[in-house]
Amino acid sequence: MGSPSDEKKMITEPLLISRNPKGGFRTMPFILANEAFERLASIGLLQNMILYLTREYNMEMKVATNVLFIWSAVSDFLPILGAIVADSYVGRYPVIGFGCISSLLGMILLWFTAIFPPLKPPACDQVSNNNCESPSASQLLFLYSAFVLMSIGAGGIRSSSLAFGADQLDKGDKIKNAGLLQSYFSWYYASVSASSMFAVTLVVYIQDNLGWKIGFGVPVVMMLLSALSFFLASPFYVKFKADTSLLTGLAQVIVASYKKRHINLSSQATGEMYLSKKGSMFLMPTENLRCLNKACIIRHAEEDLTPDGRASDPWSLCTVDQVEDLKAVIKVIPMWSTGIMIAVTISQQSFSVLQASSMDRHITPNFEIPSGSFGIFTIITLVIWIGLYDRIIIPIASKVKGKPCHLSLKQRMGIGLLLSVASMVAWAIVESIRRKLAIKGGISDDPGAVAGMSAMCLIPHYVLGGLANAFNMIGQNEFYYSELPKSMSSIASTLHGLGLSVANLAASFIFNTVNDITKRGGKESWVANNINKGHYDYYLWLLAGLSLANLTYYLACSKAYGPCKGDVRRQ
Repeated sequence: MGSPSDEKKMITEPLLISRNPKGGFRTMPFILANEAFERLASIGLLQNMILYLTREYNMEMKVATNVLFIWSAVSDFLPILGAIVADSYVGRYPVIGFGCISSLLGMILLWFTAIFPPLKPPACDQVSNNNCESPSASQLLFLYSAFVLMSIGAGGIRSSSLAFGADQLDKGDKIKNAGLLQSYFSWYYASVSASSMFAVTLVVYIQDNLGWKIGFGVPVVMMLLSALSFFLASPFYVKFKADTSLLTGLAQVIVASYKKRHINLSSQATGEMYLSKKGSMFLMPTENLRCLNKACIIRHAEEDLTPDGRASDPWSLCTVDQVEDLKAVIKVIPMWSTGIMIAVTISQQSFSVLQASSMDRHITPNFEIPSGSFGIFTIITLVIWIGLYDRIIIPIASKVKGKPCHLSLKQRMGIGLLLSVASMVAWAIVESIRRKLAIKGGISDDPGAVAGMSAMCLIPHYVLGGLANAFNMIGQNEFYYSELPKSMSSIASTLHGLGLSVANLAASFIFNTVNDITKRGGKESWVANNINKGHYDYYLWLLAGLSLANLTYYLACSKAYGPCKGDVRRQ
């Protein structure tokens, strides 16, 4: 409970904030458009990038795949750094603005590679793979500069866009804020989902049918609209100043506990020995991970504390709350690590594009689905299942049982991992059949030839992948938000992105290891440039096996973790 002065502040503060003419729902269209156009542009570029690198830059499959893995890993990690910079130093508005400019410049540079021939190597015979000139150092520098600028831009926009929109709706009334934020979050994720659907359909279709010049020009226009939509509303935004970042606070605990590593912890310690935050429910740290408790020990009050009772050096003395926040993060790390493998399987989209391009993609004699657009089946499945689960399945099940019915967070995450295994098995079976048909049809020497097999056979893989996302990925985010303290909501929002970044690095390591081991003795690598001569079916079976091992690991972590707070509240 807060003090009377705190309660008085809570009563008067909304009146003061409500007089602020800035912010509100009038800023939402600009913020939502900014994020939607950025996702539309970036996702539209990523879908077909494996084809651009292998066919236009003459890269080997191994090199191109690693480039995309690293690009994705950096793009998923930089939002975490962007959040630290925004929260601790400059604020959210400058970070988003810088991200818009950086993304736009990166996409313009990539567009230039399609417009100006000297920026990429001359074309070669993709069938014989003879006389293929590798890209020069200057050409690669120009290409990678575009990737780096786009990654920096994604780090700026994605780190702060959601929170910046929430800032505009903060009117001080907690009850009213809850309703406003729920509506805002719904529109935010709806706009992101819609832009993703347009990216994997419209933008990819343009690239396949109108060429790279127009196909890369469209994302440039989308990113320009994204930047304009953000900056046009600048006079109306609420722009909060930077404050201490929670990530910085966690780092302070690690540093402070290391500095005091030689201190002995007394079993007779009292609350006066520890620095507590005013109004905190924690007077003493808990007994788990006791080594971190040293960070909040007051050794010499005269030197360690300021006259108002705060730490004179936050890198040498932390509060009990900071220590407990770090312990909460450490506790969820094993469960967080179980989500890395499912993200590894999802990151294999570069191969799925090559695979689909070698299959019959016609729906009608005159129309075929672009190879980079098959991800739409995953998105559609995800959206449909969310609607069915929340609006139909749960209400009907609750009505039949006569009481609220739901799947626990652990059950949902576990089901998602199981569906991920099934998705990889379905994918491996299809690839095994496709490869045999390509060899039987005498087209094994031509990786661009179309095997006598419909690409619609890939739909079960994409549908199962969509269901795996719906159960595990959404369950993960809800798990982080329910298990970590409310003060750590920004940490919870970055954990999933950090997992994606680690997953892309792990995927690169697995891919390179498989390539190095399987090509020994002069044999053809499982992940050869020619997918008909390689054994990508074996590679997919390996990923399925690793996913099954990860499911076993998850069951062990789930048992060790104990009950979830979110599930206990529902009981």
